[in-house]
Amino acid sequence: MSVTGASTLAVPDSALADTLLDRLTTTYGAAADPQRAVPMRAYMKDVAPFLGLTTPVRRALSRKVLKGLPKPDEADCTAVALRCWRLPEREYQYFAVDYLRRYAGRCSSAFLPVTRHLVSTVPWWDTVDLLAAHVVGALVAADPELTADMDAWSADDDLWIVRTALLHQLRYKERTDTDRLFTYCLRQSGHPDFFVRKAIGWALREYAKTDPDAVRDFLAREKGRFAPLSVREALKNIGA
Repeated sequence: MSVTGASTLAVPDSALADTLLDRLTTTYGAAADPQRAVPMRAYMKDVAPFLGLTTPVRRALSRKVLKGLPKPDEADCTAVALRCWRLPEREYQYFAVDYLRRYAGRCSSAFLPVTRHLVSTVPWWDTVDLLAAHVVGALVAADPELTADMDAWSADDDLWIVRTALLHQLRYKERTDTDRLFTYCLRQSGHPDFFVRKAIGWALREYAKTDPDAVRDFLAREKGRFAPLSVREALKNIGA
């Protein structure tokens, strides 16, 4: 089942999302630290405004928000994620990412267009990488037919969609489809953007923890096609 190119997404009705978002905005908003928000926004290259919540504080607040709430179904996950993404401050998107990481197993293949929307809307590595490895990767692992979508994503014009395809197998270890991993890396070996070149190296370095010889052999054959950054990252832990 291929779901690439889905139509514009609508936020489904969800009583759970109504309750959760009300709790979330109230709880996060009351704890905002405007002074801390300034350097946080600068560190993330002004991708979005921040409330100024550190990760430990934010996650403690999130536990308070979620206390007593039922587990979501797919419509709830969709509503929570899309509504968080429509809020300006980045911490709401971090909440959505954590929520989806926790409940990705309750979502079907039809959830993939939602992840594409999230990856390509207000994109930066802080949300994209976690969605790639923990949400998109989980969806593809559960439904191998979605590899067709990853094939398409790996050739996309959007660099963040490409990065997601490159990184979606980060946690697969021995289950990694090496043919696809190497094909995606070669397909984007000449990409001009730092984040794609870095992702190539990261994906290869992670797989090298499982099969270092396969990565060494691959780079021995194809090293000349890759940017030095990609090669350095790939060989960081295993040497040439």
